[in-house]
Amino acid sequence: MEQHLWKHVQSIKSKTPLVHSMTNYVVMNNTANALLATGASPIMAHAKSEVGDMVALANATVINIGTLDEYWCEAMLLAAETAHTLDKPWVLDPVGAGATSFRDDILQELLRFKPTVIKGNASEIMALAQVNQETTKGADSTAKSNEAMDAAINIATKYGSLVCISGATDIITDGSQKIQIANGIPLMTKVTGMGCTASALVGAFIGTVENKTEAVATAMALLGIAGELAAKQSEGPGTLQLHLLDKLYNLSEKEFYGHIKISES
Repeated sequence: MEQHLWKHVQSIKSKTPLVHSMTNYVVMNNTANALLATGASPIMAHAKSEVGDMVALANATVINIGTLDEYWCEAMLLAAETAHTLDKPWVLDPVGAGATSFRDDILQELLRFKPTVIKGNASEIMALAQVNQETTKGADSTAKSNEAMDAAINIATKYGSLVCISGATDIITDGSQKIQIANGIPLMTKVTGMGCTASALVGAFIGTVENKTEAVATAMALLGIAGELAAKQSEGPGTLQLHLLDKLYNLSEKEFYGHIKISES
């Protein structure tokens, strides 16, 4: 798999996929800039009157429930249903799963439309599988990615989705195959919405790359490597954001393969 990943990075730049990102207020600017730096084209549309058309138009849709309200819930369900009906790839980012019953209820409704990819931290994935719901702390995880492995397998098997558990080591599974990516640094957790940025990049890659497992692996490795390299020029989380965008834009093949830490089982 590893030898194909740089080709996928280049395919984003050549194909400029349109990513319909129904994401939260906190991260819209961050994720839009990350998509642009990577080579994709972002659009953020939440109006019920147009989300169906946007899903049909876009190469992929990302639904991130970070800042929910009743109107957005209706729009997100309409987008998910349209994506499922049209067989268009879409990503579910279950931000804060397990924190409130309102949040959990909308997630269960969204899952009916079988996301192509579900990407969340360990606590969120465990909450989605309705196990150990004491591990959610807002949008942060209090569990390690490997602790959510059984939950991820259950979700992948039940919904036919790829599940990506983000953490110090990212884990991607379809219920049988397991890929681990150990790129990234702790400083990245001090920049708000870094996980949301990862989900947006996953959207770009699944909208372009036929092999969805490779697509998710490429997105997660790319962000982690860019973060590692950006940190070498950064004095803290503020400058990390700036250098991360630059590195997503100008990362070289040599840098990519010189830093990637990926394993399969």
